Parts: sequence; C-alpha cells; structure tokens
Amino acid sequence: MTDQAYTSRQAIAITGVTHRQLAYWRKTGLVIPSYQTRGGHARYSFTDLVAIKAAKQLIDAGISVQRLRRSITALTRLLPNLNKPLTELSLVATGDVVLIFHQGAAFEALSGQEWILPIAQLQRDIERHIHNVSSDARKQTDLFPELATETEFQQSNLKKAV
Repeated sequence: MTDQAYTSRQAIAITGVTHRQLAYWRKTGLVIPSYQTRGGHARYSFTDLVAIKAAKQLIDAGISVQRLRRSITALTRLLPNLNKPLTELSLVATGDVVLIFHQGAAFEALSGQEWILPIAQLQRDIERHIHNVSSDARKQTDLFPELATETEFQQSNLKKAV
C-alpha cells in the first residue's frame, strides 16, 4: 500500500465512480476522505479507494445506497472495533442481501443472522433419517408383509436422493 493521497479526479479515474456519486457519498458519509487540504479539498487514501471500489461493486450488484448505508451502520454496531467496514471486511451481494465474511463466519449485514450451513451436519442428518426410515420399514414389514414392496420402493428412492 502507499501513503499517497489522491484527488477526487484521480479517485474517480481509478475507481470508475462518477463525480456526482463521489460527492454524494462524501456528503452522506458513506465514504469519507481521509485527508483534506488547507483549502478544503478532499484527498483519498489507498484505503479510501478500496472503500469506494467496494461500494461501487455492491451498488453495481444491485444493492441500493440506502441499504448499503444501513448495512454499514448495523455492522459498526455489531462489530464496534471496525473503523472502515468497506475496507476491513469481505462483503458479498446476493440479490438484495449483503453478506459479511469476518473471522471465519458469514452473516447478513443488517440482521447479524449467521449464514453458515454446516454441510457435513446436513449429510449426517440425511443418513440418520434414512437409517430411521429403514428401521421403521423393517418393523412395518414384520407386522404387515404385504407392505414390503411399497417400503422397499420408498427406501430405494431415499437412497437415490442422497
């Protein structure tokens, strides 16, 4: 990284945002420049450019500026040690949802709801279900032999699904 400060014009050229977007984001606090000249002109750090680029990509992916701002506000409440969420976290837009990846966990930015689906646990649950169905089927066919063909059909369908 570099300690260089970039002008608004350079930030626009590097990140691909418009002058209007950058000015609006600065005014509303979505992305605040790290430096200002004595004359009051904004100067952006490398980290600021990362935040601008991240915001642009999320907006291009369909996330509204308002939702992005609410997500950042929620993130700063949820993770109070963050100074600049757009540069310190990995964010992913999925439709109208912003997912955050932080310290091995994935969660939705606004609600904080965790989004990890333990695949291995799901596999064990499926196997346990098949085993229970098989046990129940054996008990049923012992009592009602005429159900054996239907139960065998159900068992083969469950095994195919796994």
